[in-house]
Amino acid sequence: MPFDFSRLRRFPDVEAPNLQAWDATDELLVRWALDAGIPGEQIAVIGDEYGAITLALADAGLTGIRVHQDLVTGRRALANNAAALGVAHRITDAAGPDRRVDPGQAVDAGEHPESGTALTSHELGETLLQGARLVLLQLPKALAELEEIADAVARWAAPDVTLIAGGRVKHMTLAQNEVLARFFGSVQPQRAERKSRLIRASEPHAVSVEPPFPVSQTHDGLILCAFGGAFAGARLDIGTRVLRDALPQLSADFGSQLRRSGAERAETTASEPVGGQFSGVVNGSRLRVIDLGCGTGALAAAFALQNPQALVTATDRSASAVRSARATMAANGLEGRVQVTLDDAGSELPAASADLILLNPPFHLGASVHEGAGRRLIQAVARLLKPGGEVWTVFNSHLDHRRILSRDVGSTEQVVRTPKFTVTRSIRRG
Repeated sequence: MPFDFSRLRRFPDVEAPNLQAWDATDELLVRWALDAGIPGEQIAVIGDEYGAITLALADAGLTGIRVHQDLVTGRRALANNAAALGVAHRITDAAGPDRRVDPGQAVDAGEHPESGTALTSHELGETLLQGARLVLLQLPKALAELEEIADAVARWAAPDVTLIAGGRVKHMTLAQNEVLARFFGSVQPQRAERKSRLIRASEPHAVSVEPPFPVSQTHDGLILCAFGGAFAGARLDIGTRVLRDALPQLSADFGSQLRRSGAERAETTASEPVGGQFSGVVNGSRLRVIDLGCGTGALAAAFALQNPQALVTATDRSASAVRSARATMAANGLEGRVQVTLDDAGSELPAASADLILLNPPFHLGASVHEGAGRRLIQAVARLLKPGGEVWTVFNSHLDHRRILSRDVGSTEQVVRTPKFTVTRSIRRG
């Protein structure tokens, strides 16, 4: 019986009538793999957003499939879908993707899943690709991410590996072929079917000794590092820059606010600004700050450098972003001072634990423009903030986030407005 893709869900990611958990590209990739007749132990799947490719192959009887998903929401969706299909007991988490672990961590190369295991989850690296003869890839949106993946396949997969990359035709470009041609001797686009197209890449080239990522750039003394899948790469995106430039005002206003409203937490005399700048200590307690959806860690790093006594956590649902943020902290001398976690909307952080949250919410879900991801983060803010705590949010001015912040968090005022972006300050109601 053919695999029933319609049973798959996106949950816990945003769900809506115009968003589904699979597309024709997934079906074409599955068909290619089954026609190839390659054992599951020699197949790696990359970019399987909600598990459609991997679970369809498992349903066909393949075992030992290795899978990498960048987003925690996708990993949890795969697990949920596997449970609904009755194969959850045959999944091995080889990289701890649902826990706060270093995304570079994985099982040793010599370890193998138990016999009969349908799939193992890995981070992008050697254990995912070692010995793989077929790699199935949902083409990523960013060329830098495609470059990192192509390099990894050429670097670690079997010499006779075939990479089958697919996407929706409307999102595919000749530049993707050019990136693949830098790492493979043969790149052959296939005929489009059902508005999707596959590209067959084989004959991997030798690669440089050092991988091409992370890359880094310096912005007014702040070093940003980025792996291929991180939004905006090592650039400082416009929205983040607007909020970063508001941090000195945030430090002054927020420190004053907490000194007025935080008497119930006082154990010692309230600290005063140091050299005109907020020290990061309020009423004897260290300020707890979360950079929610941290990306490459620009806001967390900038705040930690300006407020050295604050306890800062940077968290993101993207493994590539978390690897980038960790590299950013190390490059700025903040390693060990800023905790960086892989998580979905701060779900593993305690409720009512943050004095301050910095938020630059996304307004895209993959290739779709959708406010759902940003609103999920605003809902998380309401859970994570202490009463009287604040969230400083930057967003495209045309979005409805100010109303949502007022509804879900509390009193919200505009702090900065540029021709494109708005920064607001919201105080968590008691």
